[in-house]
Amino acid sequence: MPYSAPIQNFPSGTTLFGPGTTALLFASLLFGAVAFGLVAASANPVLFAIALGALVGTMLLAKPSWNITLILALGLLVAGLLPIWFDAYTSKASWGVSLLTFTLLGATLFTLLSQPESARNTPAFVWLAALFFLYAIATTLLQWYSAPEFLGAFKRYFQASGLLFALTWLRIPANNISRWRSFLLVVALLQLPFALYELIYLVPIRQRFVAFDPGLVPIDIVSGTFGGHLYGGGANAEMATFLILVLGFLLARFREKQLRLKRLLLIAPFLLIPLFLGETKIVVILLPMLFLVLYRRELVSRPHYAIIALVVAAILTFSAATAYVAVTKKQSLDSLIETTLRYNVYEKGYGGNYLNRTTVLTFWADRQGAHNPVSMLLGNGLGSSHDGTNGHVAMEYPRHGIGLTAASTILWDLGAFGALLFLSILLTAWWTADKLQQKTQQPWVRADAAAIQASLPIFAVYLVYRLALLETLSFQIVFSSLIGYLAWLHRNHSQAPFGRPE
Repeated sequence: MPYSAPIQNFPSGTTLFGPGTTALLFASLLFGAVAFGLVAASANPVLFAIALGALVGTMLLAKPSWNITLILALGLLVAGLLPIWFDAYTSKASWGVSLLTFTLLGATLFTLLSQPESARNTPAFVWLAALFFLYAIATTLLQWYSAPEFLGAFKRYFQASGLLFALTWLRIPANNISRWRSFLLVVALLQLPFALYELIYLVPIRQRFVAFDPGLVPIDIVSGTFGGHLYGGGANAEMATFLILVLGFLLARFREKQLRLKRLLLIAPFLLIPLFLGETKIVVILLPMLFLVLYRRELVSRPHYAIIALVVAAILTFSAATAYVAVTKKQSLDSLIETTLRYNVYEKGYGGNYLNRTTVLTFWADRQGAHNPVSMLLGNGLGSSHDGTNGHVAMEYPRHGIGLTAASTILWDLGAFGALLFLSILLTAWWTADKLQQKTQQPWVRADAAAIQASLPIFAVYLVYRLALLETLSFQIVFSSLIGYLAWLHRNHSQAPFGRPE
């Protein structure tokens, strides 16, 4: 895709670089050389990763498909593993991946501005995502607190957004999309060996630390390649959710006769076994939710078919719950349910916080109610509620955990309007996926659209479950890739003729 006018279109005698442009280019190269020299001399891994990301991202401006491949590979297979084997300081070298996505975002916006026709047939949820992006910046500038707070939060919120907009507005061939789909399946298959390694080798090491840190849960490190820290928590729920989403794609393809039962049964154990290796209670909610949404129409049109699927879901859910009780070895199933409700729904705080996943929302409503309408509607600016970086509002409520979940964080940072915007992205994406299933004549497109639609309620649950949608790079890559893929399907196949499956 061209990013500038062809040279032959310039009038005769016109030079591409005038004296001023040449001087500016020379000054930029000189500044870059000095900056990279200072970074190399500092031996700072964070600065090195940022500099490398900037250099590679700049080189890939004309090759966005290569950039996307790097983001997927590094973001899903490398960035999450660094904190396990290196200290927290070195693990921030993964910031280079974030810089690649911002470079991709810049290239996409440049293409959109220089070629407005690229915006044709853009689904509504992408425009809402762009509006959310602009609104977050605008409301923060109107309520400015500090540059570090804004820049840190901007990086966390939007570090994977470039994937969504690139998949929507860049001309990406179908063969690239097919390769990325295959790669994501490979990533899913790799979770089992990594999870087994973490269970067998790392969990016993962490068990020795419990005497010094009673709050440490050793088995949390069983998170595959999605991120974890030897001395802290792990993205085990995000790994499990990713595997459930991939299972949804396979089931949807099988339902549309685009995947043989033999191949499904061969792949399924690699996706299911990691779900039973850790303490991921959310699996017992997400698994039946996936099946219910995916097979909801069959409950009317083919009830016997749907009942078989729901029975399988019930067996898997019961097995996951039983495995969790067996792994924890702390309490019965009844006691586990009661304890879970106490620190998620009732008054007990989550972890070391005063608030839990429910009270964090009622607390926001109480403190940002009608007596503070501006903050209630527009929030307090990006980063204001983030405990990890001492956001200025979080400092007003120490140990409360006001930014415990993505929902509470958006409400405090961007207000009710920002929360409604984010929810509208999910709702309009659901509508787009539903319409695509009705319009397309291609079974594989219908299957993938159905799988994406089944994943959207799972992301909605994540809003009130974890903060991952706003700060866990690997999970944000999954989310942006998935809805970006929906936008690509909508633009390329909503009115496409019947074709062979990919």
